[in-house]
Amino acid sequence: MVSQGASHLAPPWGAPGGLPATLEWVGGEEGGLRILDQTLLPGRVEMRVCQTAEEVWEAIRALRVRGAPAIGVAAAFGLCLGTRPFRDAEPDAFRAKVREVADYLCSARPTAVNLSWAIERIYAVTEQGFSDDTRKMWGAMLAEAQAIAREDAVVCRRIGEVGADLVPDGGAVLTHCNAGALATVTYGTALSMLYVAHEQGKRFQVFAGETRPLLQGARLTAFELAAAGIDVTVICDSTAASLMRAGRVQMVVVGADRIAANGDVANKIGTYSLAVVAKHHGIPFYVAAPLSTFDLTIADGDRIPIEQRPEEEIRNVCGRQVVAARAGCHNPAFDVTPAALINAIITERGRLKPVTAENIRDFF
Repeated sequence: MVSQGASHLAPPWGAPGGLPATLEWVGGEEGGLRILDQTLLPGRVEMRVCQTAEEVWEAIRALRVRGAPAIGVAAAFGLCLGTRPFRDAEPDAFRAKVREVADYLCSARPTAVNLSWAIERIYAVTEQGFSDDTRKMWGAMLAEAQAIAREDAVVCRRIGEVGADLVPDGGAVLTHCNAGALATVTYGTALSMLYVAHEQGKRFQVFAGETRPLLQGARLTAFELAAAGIDVTVICDSTAASLMRAGRVQMVVVGADRIAANGDVANKIGTYSLAVVAKHHGIPFYVAAPLSTFDLTIADGDRIPIEQRPEEEIRNVCGRQVVAARAGCHNPAFDVTPAALINAIITERGRLKPVTAENIRDFF
């Protein structure tokens, strides 16, 4: 993995606030995947170029690239990188290698379904009748990965257009974790609604929960919203309920990592508690996500695999140990919000409301 400075980079896709691209393929068939290393933000803006599947796996696992749509795109390119050395193998051997690398990349993070969705879409290309031309097969895989990246930008922009009118002009929005340009190819999901509303001339305040233990809200959401000129205030996660009680929040919007067939949503740990409090105070709670985040093979949220992160993420803060050595730490990366607590799911195809299994079946 090669590090590069970011000062010379021109952001593609019209990235909000002039941010560098979260991720993009650079350099033709012999190129690599360039990512913005989000573990260094906001203090340093540094790009890294991945040349192997192992480097992409590490980038996903270490949260250098994160957010369900973004890790799906990264994994798609990672599958191309991992199989590039085998372009001259026999077709069956090449497909076996594609499956091996696919399974390896899917092991990086288990909860976000976009990862496996993108991987399977790339794998499907190898079964489209390329005869014995494995180089052509691999080229088609790379083209498909590039198509997924382009589509993500279009889909996220559309989510923003579908949901922008929900953003309260003159009011305040609460969001959790980071579901913005840094979590996708550009625009984001939940934050796309805010970007489009901002473009339309609406003026509103955003409260960004800090999102312990890795502070994606404080480090990332505040970083990109401020860069775009949107009024953003970071709060401790435990402050959200008191703000709602005081009438200072008019809407809550979050992203999603996986949505079950009944509408239960897995998202960053802490989302469930926000939904409960929003329901108590009569504040609309929205989820913004592309259709690729739905997993119709899973009946409900109880069946969604929840990633367990290392204890050290809680035990240490800014390089300093804050938890007694003999005390344990419980660190699930996600929780599940029941569909009954969600006012609507905002997708590129429209709003899904009410959020029920029957409506989801009809929607698809």
